[in-house]
Amino acid sequence: MPSQPLRRASALAIALTFTALSALPQHSAAQNLDFPPKKPVSLVVGFAAGGAADAAARLIAKKLAENIGQSVVVDNKAGAGGNIAHQQVAHGAADGSVLLLGSVGPLTIAPHLMKLGYDPVKDLAPVSGGVYFPNVLVVHKGAKVKTLAEYVQLSKSKPGSVDFASTGAGSASHLAGELLNERAGIDMTHVPYKGGGPALQDLLGERVTSYFSAPPTALPHIEAGKLIPIATTGLTRPPYLPNIPTVAEAGYPGFEALNWYAFVAPSKTPAPVLERWNQEIVKVLNDPKVKEALLKHGLTPQPTTRAELATFMKNESSKWAAIIKERKITAE
Repeated sequence: MPSQPLRRASALAIALTFTALSALPQHSAAQNLDFPPKKPVSLVVGFAAGGAADAAARLIAKKLAENIGQSVVVDNKAGAGGNIAHQQVAHGAADGSVLLLGSVGPLTIAPHLMKLGYDPVKDLAPVSGGVYFPNVLVVHKGAKVKTLAEYVQLSKSKPGSVDFASTGAGSASHLAGELLNERAGIDMTHVPYKGGGPALQDLLGERVTSYFSAPPTALPHIEAGKLIPIATTGLTRPPYLPNIPTVAEAGYPGFEALNWYAFVAPSKTPAPVLERWNQEIVKVLNDPKVKEALLKHGLTPQPTTRAELATFMKNESSKWAAIIKERKITAE
């Protein structure tokens, strides 16, 4: 056991050390927390203006700017299915001034299909969930089917006769169709398009049998009686299609294929800054007026912790990797 003088000396040494440390510049989490950023914030979106991602980004950016007292500017960087924007942000400024509204394709599907100029896990840090929406499987009236059971039966009775449109190889709409192929034991033919507009036009013209469409795109044509909704691809029915069953309800329990957008940032962004962004984004997504506006666009808010988003993305990546391998999907 130390002697009394030694204990006193030790106590004095500790006190002096503490005093000396207190006089040094502190690099604590509090001082690293340069928030809000001193310059306008760039909220990058990987798709052109006018789509679901852009609508969500603009609604959320406006409220974020009001809350933090700094400009939040939506920066549309369309191209390569969103991969251009993801690569730019992955290698962008890591000072908290850059956020990305990342999407299911570049974050959890594309890495299993092609070589990318970024690693979604290593180069991008999860911040918070954003919004999600299911696809709706629609057919033209000439298909003469009104239920998912009839649709599957048609595909089985006439192999190769049923095809489905998507917004491109490896897109969420493509993988939704491949997941149904796997779960229903059918072999629909995939017809990729360069966007929702061309896919929808060919469906309306009866040049393709079906399309896993974003609801806002299909709803006007459903309401006009030009397209028949067969099923939606979430686990629950969306409020704007309350009478249309989910694929899970229609005989394939657990079937889920969502379009989703989540907030990520360059991975070298300081953790305290990422945590503050999480708090601010969750606050906005829980705002009643923002929620109402998003739901009017068919978008369901999905605020999460950073850890919850990391787990969600890992699970999504594993699910789609298995389907890509099972269905032998390649980047076309």
